[in-house]
Order: sequence, then structure tokens, then C-alpha cells
Amino acid sequence: MRKVLAILKGIGAIAAVFVCALFVCLLQASPVFLPGEGYEFSLGASSSAAIVASDDAFAKLTLANVRGESVRYRGDRRGELLSRFRARVLFTEVACGVTNYYCYSPFLDDSVELSGELVNLHIAVGNGQTAAGTPLIFGGF
Repeated sequence: MRKVLAILKGIGAIAAVFVCALFVCLLQASPVFLPGEGYEFSLGASSSAAIVASDDAFAKLTLANVRGESVRYRGDRRGELLSRFRARVLFTEVACGVTNYYCYSPFLDDSVELSGELVNLHIAVGNGQTAAGTPLIFGGF
């Protein structure tokens, strides 16, 4: 009886480790930006090699080699995004009526170097909408 109980405890411990590992993997693969509309996921060896568009943020869970993601919002959501990610604006640029904010957040992993700075959050505001991407917004805005 003790042997059976020991085996069951061992199986239970292995199952618990597996469940914890699965949970961590799902957290890492889950979408960064929720809720939103017009999601885009950057795939491939470089973060702009291929863009997959979706209306569903959780499409990310079905994709392999996701290197970046972006989303669109109605209105100016810059302040909310900066606050949520505790991001620091590194520099800005304005082009065609769109203001781009290049930021760094301690909560986002992947970054790219731009103008000597590590950027991992890109926010673009203009034309009544906001786009946010990590590490950058790839595709169009």
C-alpha cells in the first residue's frame, strides 16, 4: 500500500510540474495588447519578415515564431498605454499627421535598437486612432 501511495505522489508531483510549465508557456505566448481591434503578428527570422492580420488577439497562440505584435484602438490611448506598461518615452517623430512615440517598458522583453536606444514599445497616434506595437509597429498605420 505504501508503495502505491508513493507512486501516486510521484505521479502527482510530475503532473503538477507539467501543469505549471504549461501555464508559464501560455503566459509567455499570450497577447500583449488586450482588448483591441485589428491585431497584427510579425513572424519569421526578422520581426518584419511576415505579417499575419487577425481580428482575434488569441490567434497568436496558434502561430509559430511570433517576433512582434501590434493592435489598433479608436481615439488617443497613448496615456493609458504608457501607464499600463510603465513605459518611458525615449523619442518622438511626426510624419503625415501621425505622432510616433518610441518607448521602453520594463515589462516587455524583446527590443530593437533605434537611435542608440533600446525600444520595445512603439505607439502611433493620429487620424482619430492609436496603434501600439512591440517591439515596433510593423505593417502600416
